[in-house]
Amino acid sequence: MAKAIMLQGTGSDVGKTVLVAGLCRAAKKRGLKVRPFKPQNMSNNAAVADIPGGSGGGEIGRAQWLQAIACGVAPTVHMNPVLLKPQTDVGAQVVVQGNVFGEARARDYQALKARLMDAVLDSWAKVGEGADLVIVEGAGSPAEINLRSRDIANMGFATRAGVPVILVGDIDRGGVIASIAGTHLILPDADRRMVVGYLINKFRGDVSLFDDGIEAIEKFTGWRCFGIVPWLKAAARLPSEDSVVLERLTSGEKRALKIAVPVLSRIANFDDLDPLKAEPQVEVVFVPPGQRLPQDAGLVVIPGSKSTIGDLVKFRENGWDRDLAAHRKRGGHIVGICGGFQMLGHVVRDPDGIEGSVTETQGLGLLDVETVMEPEKTVRNVSARSVQFDLPLEGYEIHLGRTTGPDTLRPSAVINGIDDGAISADGKVLGTYMHGLFSADAFRAKFLESLGVKSGGIDYRAEVERALDEIAAELETHLDCDAIFGLAH
Repeated sequence: MAKAIMLQGTGSDVGKTVLVAGLCRAAKKRGLKVRPFKPQNMSNNAAVADIPGGSGGGEIGRAQWLQAIACGVAPTVHMNPVLLKPQTDVGAQVVVQGNVFGEARARDYQALKARLMDAVLDSWAKVGEGADLVIVEGAGSPAEINLRSRDIANMGFATRAGVPVILVGDIDRGGVIASIAGTHLILPDADRRMVVGYLINKFRGDVSLFDDGIEAIEKFTGWRCFGIVPWLKAAARLPSEDSVVLERLTSGEKRALKIAVPVLSRIANFDDLDPLKAEPQVEVVFVPPGQRLPQDAGLVVIPGSKSTIGDLVKFRENGWDRDLAAHRKRGGHIVGICGGFQMLGHVVRDPDGIEGSVTETQGLGLLDVETVMEPEKTVRNVSARSVQFDLPLEGYEIHLGRTTGPDTLRPSAVINGIDDGAISADGKVLGTYMHGLFSADAFRAKFLESLGVKSGGIDYRAEVERALDEIAAELETHLDCDAIFGLAH
């Protein structure tokens, strides 16, 4: 079995995903065969990964997809064996080793965990095959001791697999000394023994000002400090994993094109917008519930959704349907991706109740199509071609449902010889099931040109690679990476 080290956080959103990606890239640059692993993830930002020995693709969290890129390897479903995709406030779809296992309410899921540990350990063994090092990312916090008896994401996994743990504290949110010392205090002895030390993340300013903090943490815990990581500006150029980041996004300076993105309650794969955010003439504004869509937006993008019908209901409750109709009347452009595409039609039907108890709802009526939800899920990476601009596209599909109607006779793309999506008669409303279309640089440039905006000539995928390299260099500078990699066993 490959050597391994695990990063666990004092809480959610402390920066574990970026740190693991950066350490993966740093290890790769040292010539190590490194792999990422996350036993359990909760996110509606999913990616398509290989199913080794099988056909087609399966779902993993996009964080592990990014970490695989950092390692320079193709992602597989074993890098994230359990993925929870929230559908309601109390329930989620459970994906195991890439395939839908079923739906579970939060209380029911706790009872499932003992069965899922077998899948986690099976994937763990497979990920380590042929690797020198596996870097594991925890989920949430090991201090949630009320969930410890059935834990598969943090110490439950670490103790079963014998993986040493480094604790990550986020100084930006405050209380970092208490969060690390408090975690030490409440962990059971067996779990505490798995912790080999800690690191501080997201530090701004003079690091020497925290010398007394390090002394205090050592006094309370006896744990060593592996270093203090500054605020990593390059992380903003990486795809975001969790919709919690949308709560902190604000619009920047005014630019040539404003793109408005309504933040759906079950928003999915919103990193589709990242290549547009990277464009120097484009301002992407994520509009939270309760706020109006800006009237000066030239383009509205309705992103993917894990619950199309539920989010359509919320869309109307927010009054966004009226804002969108006004935008359309002013001659504005609209793009709907996956669930957003389904919403743009006349009606969405769910006769089998796949998404819940509401089996039919009126769409926004901006495309002459309708959608019927079907049990079989499409999960695949695709190469395609834009019909509008006759340019190549690459992306992926993760969706339920079949969309038909007159506007599909004007497809937005051709995927494997099959028409995809729909375009309105005047060309200003576009829908597609394909995620990732804006990552295609030539298409993105031509699309922006059609809106009267010049692209900055960005090679988006190269920008992601450069960001990973910069983060790896920062971690090599500010962390004792020799000690971190040396402690792996």
